[in-house]
Amino acid sequence: MQHQFHQSLSGTILVADDQEENRELLEEFLSAEGFTVVAAADGTSAIGQLATNHIDLVLSDVMMPHLTGFEVCQRIKTNPETQLIPVVLITALSDKQDRLAGIRAGADDFLTRPVDRAELLARVRSLLKLKFRTDELERAESVLFALARSIEGKDPYTHGHCERLAGLCVDLGRLVGLSDEQITALRRAGVVHDIGKVAVPDAILLKPGRLTEDEWKVMKQHPIVGERICAPLKSFRPVLPIIRHHHEKFDGSGYPDGLRGHAIPIAARVMQIVDVFDALTAERPYKKAFSTPEALEIMREEVAKGWWDPEIFRCFERLVGQEKVNRRAEGAAAGKSEL
Repeated sequence: MQHQFHQSLSGTILVADDQEENRELLEEFLSAEGFTVVAAADGTSAIGQLATNHIDLVLSDVMMPHLTGFEVCQRIKTNPETQLIPVVLITALSDKQDRLAGIRAGADDFLTRPVDRAELLARVRSLLKLKFRTDELERAESVLFALARSIEGKDPYTHGHCERLAGLCVDLGRLVGLSDEQITALRRAGVVHDIGKVAVPDAILLKPGRLTEDEWKVMKQHPIVGERICAPLKSFRPVLPIIRHHHEKFDGSGYPDGLRGHAIPIAARVMQIVDVFDALTAERPYKKAFSTPEALEIMREEVAKGWWDPEIFRCFERLVGQEKVNRRAEGAAAGKSEL
């Protein structure tokens, strides 16, 4: 608790207000409590300060020239780089419409002028504690992503696999009609799905030929290990079933649990299809890279054997076909621009 309190006292706060006396008053209140204050005289300057400084919280007046406080807030909340920064809007009005506009813009809290010092500090401390917890969570996620990429980096043949998988899984997930939460889980799973391979010896992981039965037993543990590694992180709970079940098969012949049909979580069924396609279209020491039509033909045969969800595979065929059309269109546009 003491550590969090100390952190809350060392935050950097951006104060955006076109009235100098208002900026000075807020700076006086905040500096006296040990906060670092960065000031901006209008909305455009505020956005500029966010680009050049590490900001932990924004206090913004609503009525400002160039960009209003609502517009500043909206820009902060729609930018992935800044969307987790808490924004408190300050207004002389206690108008309900202002509050509704602020909520729509994504504001985290509101203060009414004249600003009460005790209320200001209480709200700032509360939001900063939440922000620092979020930062810690992001750092934990970053460690997991870095570990997953280091495993991928061991094998030159799997370079870029995680990024390709994450992107295609998101596209297929949307086509299948998954929820936003499932899409986010798929994006994360695309990066960390094979994180359990950290427990697989390199002699097995990088073996150019086929694995022996005993080696396969070790390899088949990686989804379970991966689930265990990611389990302590609460934000990864929706990711865990994808990690554990992305090697199951629709007919029950997969691993580690031999799940069958719709007992396999739908997001894991999406991941399976994209993972297999990426493996087929990538070169390996023991095989050439198949073309997209060749890979799809092989996968059709596997669907006929009962390995993959036929409905999701049909969506995947549509997705790959659409991507081909888009690439052709982009190529044609590039050709025209060179003329």
